[in-house]
Amino acid sequence: MGILLSLFFVSIFLSLFLLFKLVTSDGDFTLMSKRHAKREEIEDKVVWITGASRGIGKTLAKQLARLGAKLILSARNEAELELVKKQLMGKHAPDEVKILPFDLTSGEDSLKEVVEKAESLFPGAGIDYMIHNAAFERPKSSALDATEESLKATFTVNVLGTISLTRLLVPFMLKRGRGHFVVMSSAAGKTPAPGQAVYSASKFALNGYFHSLRSELFQKGIKVTMVCPGPVGTSNDSDVEASAKKGSPEKRVSSERCAELTIIAATHGLKEVWISYQPVLAVMYMVQYMPTVGYWLMDKIGVNRVEAAAHKGNTYSLSLLFGKKKTA
Repeated sequence: MGILLSLFFVSIFLSLFLLFKLVTSDGDFTLMSKRHAKREEIEDKVVWITGASRGIGKTLAKQLARLGAKLILSARNEAELELVKKQLMGKHAPDEVKILPFDLTSGEDSLKEVVEKAESLFPGAGIDYMIHNAAFERPKSSALDATEESLKATFTVNVLGTISLTRLLVPFMLKRGRGHFVVMSSAAGKTPAPGQAVYSASKFALNGYFHSLRSELFQKGIKVTMVCPGPVGTSNDSDVEASAKKGSPEKRVSSERCAELTIIAATHGLKEVWISYQPVLAVMYMVQYMPTVGYWLMDKIGVNRVEAAAHKGNTYSLSLLFGKKKTA
């Protein structure tokens, strides 16, 4: 009896400890167990980043440069990429950083030329990491307000262009017997996202494709890390809670912290990670492990979230559950 009682109290303690870690963390349990990036997995490796001219992509470039990566930076705007290059410091930066501007919507023939050029930029070394960060997102609106134009624009960049680039790059990786795709997905690709139906659909599609790709090619040396962030502050602020400042209604993980956790996840070979503050992280756990409860919760807040977005309010607040909307 004494042993059973002891086990009961130990289980209660562990449950409370895990609950505390969940409430106070900005990532899932597995990710939080990995404290630091493995520099040896990045140093002297060729890392290609799309969407590298701003936001998370720009921040990833800075952190990877400091870890000694050989970088290829891509986005549509060459001038912005050059500005990013000048800000980089590291073993191979800024002098050896390569700029490769292109448009994900340009079609497969054009993308084939881009991949071939990327593979040739560092003689004797092909792409080790492909970080798919480029994305297209429109302001939040209801699912029925989505236009054909917004559907095509979102899926062409977020899904079709990204998958085409991957299909063209994989054969080079297979010849070397190694390669790692790091895909910036979203919490909206794991849970319903009222007000972001089209964007959410594009991220669900990415998750499905890349998890399937990894299962097919893992034994041939191809790795995939899916990164699913919640709201991220992509300003130039370095604060961990960049947009939790006075006057901003939503608490967001900073782009610096998101980039740091992304690199940790990739260098530890994690297959999928979640990055967010509460309540988004808790909702992701509920939808994953208690789907009936999770979907009930999202159904309760759906209308209120769309209305909050229309009023530029906090679309991540628990108050949405009770029909209270905060405006900025």
